[in-house]
Amino acid sequence: MKYIKKGEEPESLTTWKELANEDWTPSYDLLSGREKTDVYNALLQEQGFICCYCGMRITRETCHIEHLKPRSTHPYLALEYRNMLASCQGESETPPPKPVHCGHKKGEWYDENLMVSPIEANCADFFKYTGSGEIQPTDDPDKQAAAKETIESLGLNINKLQRMRRKAIDKILIGIEDYTNEEIQQLAVRYDRPDAEGK
Repeated sequence: MKYIKKGEEPESLTTWKELANEDWTPSYDLLSGREKTDVYNALLQEQGFICCYCGMRITRETCHIEHLKPRSTHPYLALEYRNMLASCQGESETPPPKPVHCGHKKGEWYDENLMVSPIEANCADFFKYTGSGEIQPTDDPDKQAAAKETIESLGLNINKLQRMRRKAIDKILIGIEDYTNEEIQQLAVRYDRPDAEGK
């Protein structure tokens, strides 16, 4: 999980919400058109076009707007931009069943004490990764319960995600065999920054 620094909500969303009057109340179900497109674009940009939970590359066509605190239990936050993230589709919600993960797996789950949130600056400190692509709780005992519950509730260790991580790890390891420690550090810094397209 990578930290997402939330930006300001799109101006079009702010303007749309300000249209509220005694005859009309904005709601998430009514959000559409330019305002919704602007929300998608802003989320993708601030996340570097990766899923808020698993880090998979996403596009407008392969993601959905995820509410960190679910609309069912936190309806007053449904239009709060800070509560919105872009999550990968995490496979199908309808038969035939496929491995579901990330936002679709999370569903209505949210626990203030056990949810590791990607909008918290230290979210990456809760996890470690093995060479086989498995995500595990950190060794820090104060972070293990939240990490374990988040991994399980988001389905972050399904075989598909482990295979994708292992493939990425193997590709990097093959390419850096002859690198010096300094060159490896420079490579790590480059991987942590968006490219010219913001990805």
